[in-house]
Amino acid sequence: MFVAAKIGKIRFINRKFPCIFAGGGPARPADAIPYLYIRFHGSCALAYPATDNRSNLKRDLRNIRSLFRERLRDIYPENESDSIFYLLSEDLLGLSRLDLALRPTFMPTVEQQEMLLAALDRLETHFPVQYITGHSEFYGIDLEVNPDVLIPRPETEELVTWILEEASSEKKLSILDLGTGSGCIAIALSKNLPDSHISAMDVSEKALEVARRNAGSAEAKVQFIKADIFAWEASSESFDVLVSNPPYVRLSEKKRMRENVWRHEPSLALFVDDARPLLYYERIAWLASRALKTGGRLYLESNEYLTDDLEQLLRKEGFSAIVIKKDLYGKNRMVRAEKN
Repeated sequence: MFVAAKIGKIRFINRKFPCIFAGGGPARPADAIPYLYIRFHGSCALAYPATDNRSNLKRDLRNIRSLFRERLRDIYPENESDSIFYLLSEDLLGLSRLDLALRPTFMPTVEQQEMLLAALDRLETHFPVQYITGHSEFYGIDLEVNPDVLIPRPETEELVTWILEEASSEKKLSILDLGTGSGCIAIALSKNLPDSHISAMDVSEKALEVARRNAGSAEAKVQFIKADIFAWEASSESFDVLVSNPPYVRLSEKKRMRENVWRHEPSLALFVDDARPLLYYERIAWLASRALKTGGRLYLESNEYLTDDLEQLLRKEGFSAIVIKKDLYGKNRMVRAEKN
């Protein structure tokens, strides 16, 4: 929920948020902004400064949508710009897409227009819309997201579906998610396999804070572990399933990515050095060969150009029944292997 506040009320929250993101610009001291609209996302505050000329804000929804198209045309195709506008209208104004279709000349209040235009300012810097709204849906679950975690992708939902399909005849499983980020995989598995024991690991405490809040909001039972997979030692065969969506984008592939991804999402969760692109998979395979029970399964999301190399790596580690699966875009994206 947004609240408007003068500087006196802003000082009250400065004890927790001494510096906030304002409009499309960098973080600034809150006292430097005279009027603010503040949206809370867990422990994050995103602030929007009021416009200096409020009398100019006399646009109906149709005109605001046209403004989104115009200012974002070099970043997003028109259909995607419209989708972003509809998403923000629902999130900020509480208006569904049907409402917008039935009331195209609806005139938002000045405060509502300021919120939409401030969001547009941020979008022009390639800031992801999910970080503006502070949430993203994954497997039917509304998850908090911020720049400390990757935004969940549809391809990762497919990985979860694969796990659930092959676990349909098994009632109780012990599952470990390596590099959990927002907790999306672990939480989705917990909600769909309520009798299973789900653990999730990440090296980032900030990411784990987001994941814990997401698990709490979703009422999902997940045990979170703070550990670096390159230091963590698997002490016994205790898991039926290991799953991971590790960093797999080579730095040389960065230029092919959208700017809203490489500029704003956490690099630690995205990129690997070209000299050793399977670095994380080497460690995960080593851990899985020790932590999985005999017959246990390893599920991985992968770089589409490296699945053949990954298959060879898994065979060398003693895995069998290796399957490479395409995602909804027809790209080799997921790999499953079994421990002998």
